Amino acid sequence: MANPTILTVDDDPAVSRAVARDIRRRYGDRYRVVRAVSGDEALGALREIKLRGEQLAVMLADYRMPEMNGIEFLEAAMDLFPLARRVLLTAYADTDAAIDAINVVDLDHYLLKPWNPPEQHLYPVIDTLLDAWLATPDPTAMETRVVGHRWSAPSFAVRDFLTRNLVPYQWLLSDEPEGARLLTAAGVAPTDVPLVVLSDGTSLVAPAEGDLAARVGLSTVPTSDFYDLVVVGGGPAGLGAAVYGASEGLRTVLVEREATGGQAGQSSRIENYLGFPDGVSGSQLTERARRQALKFGAEILSAREVVALETAGSARVLRLGEGASITAHTVVLATGVSYRRLTAPGLEDFTGAGVFYGSAVTEALSCEGEEIFIVGGANSAGQAAVYFSHYARRVHLLIRGGDLVRSMSSYLIDQLNAIDHIVIHPWTEVVDGKGNGHLQQLTLRDTRSGATDTVNTSWLFVFIGAEPRTDWLDGTVARDPRGFVVTGPDLIADGRRPADWPLQRDPYHLECSVPGVFAAGDVRAASVKRVASAVGEGAMAVTLVHRYMEAQ
Repeated sequence: MANPTILTVDDDPAVSRAVARDIRRRYGDRYRVVRAVSGDEALGALREIKLRGEQLAVMLADYRMPEMNGIEFLEAAMDLFPLARRVLLTAYADTDAAIDAINVVDLDHYLLKPWNPPEQHLYPVIDTLLDAWLATPDPTAMETRVVGHRWSAPSFAVRDFLTRNLVPYQWLLSDEPEGARLLTAAGVAPTDVPLVVLSDGTSLVAPAEGDLAARVGLSTVPTSDFYDLVVVGGGPAGLGAAVYGASEGLRTVLVEREATGGQAGQSSRIENYLGFPDGVSGSQLTERARRQALKFGAEILSAREVVALETAGSARVLRLGEGASITAHTVVLATGVSYRRLTAPGLEDFTGAGVFYGSAVTEALSCEGEEIFIVGGANSAGQAAVYFSHYARRVHLLIRGGDLVRSMSSYLIDQLNAIDHIVIHPWTEVVDGKGNGHLQQLTLRDTRSGATDTVNTSWLFVFIGAEPRTDWLDGTVARDPRGFVVTGPDLIADGRRPADWPLQRDPYHLECSVPGVFAAGDVRAASVKRVASAVGEGAMAVTLVHRYMEAQ
């Protein structure tokens, strides 16, 4: 098979030759470098690459080109190669346009000209993009297929699980010819979906997450019975702890019951995370952190739920479902929080069939030309509104307060206000939902006047509240009335340690009421609910793990 292509397009011949020369010098042994001097010429080259069945890894396009500027070219090129990484070449004066392009073409990077020396300004960018491209296989080349019904909640659950775990698959509707053929071949009725057909031809009918995880290549069984560190939860705090623990020589295993990334992993765009001026999607950040943890030797177990924590002398025992267990010197609790459920009548019946908790990016294409409703006033809701605005005819953002100023970052409010087909509805709540097999109608209420309004829609995305996942710690670890884990100085009352604290020292800053057990990220009481702080607490927890182990 021919080497993948790196494409450059710039209308200035000198710049075009320079960027192609620098890229060919570094990557020419592994990639074919194609250069063009206009958007039209570049699109023609891409069509030829597509027809030959070859792959495109990275596109670099100059912003200031006549007839078709770089953003317009990248937008057109996305239809041919949606997975190729996208770079915009800009002058300093064009950085505002480049930042705006992040939301138009999901830009991966903008590169200021000139980029000399390339070893410092060009190659590190291309290296990162190529690593990301190589780690994201083209789903059109994958053989795993999922057949389901458009409004089947179990079908959505399978798709969401695979997507969040970065497992490529092809989605086929059960009432379309190819989907119907697969159902017939597997002897499965349309009412029995979802059907998962693996690359070896094996058929799984409505598989449980654990079985599905194992069959698609995710690790579900620990390789050892004893570790230095067990991290419970795979969000930013958990991944941070896994990276730092493994990189510092600790035998580390991370256990995640759903998918790495947590709530942050579902975010369509995080723009205020340090070191990513162009923004980064939750899935990209998760993908990089996961690969980093594995690179340092951490194990990551997927679709495994921890159901109990016990002490056995100096060891800490974590009970998993189905009778399994893991023992370790130390534990970091990083289970994060879940979105709170809406309690309005009718909505629970439509979970996964029109009502979604979190961004559910798998549904974006299906929302094309539709009216969608989003509940929530924090950053996650705003990010989702911007993301879905690329597909939906109109996005309605429902908030209980009068404005977004106290709950959402100002940069995100500015983005929302700049998009004409995003409508913000203050003082509004959902009080009812109706439909036949899936959501078809919502009743909204003005919280001031009590007046109600009925709207027709099949799409409701919910981003409200934060409920910690700590029921399994009841009776073992101290929690506050809301269920968040209490740590460090907050465990000291009137100058006294907890009654059952066995050591002659105070708990360390992130340490729980059980020595050697630490909490990091959103699950910890009084934590700062930001991705950067969660990663920082994960790293800090590992420092305290070392201190604890040295004192034993």
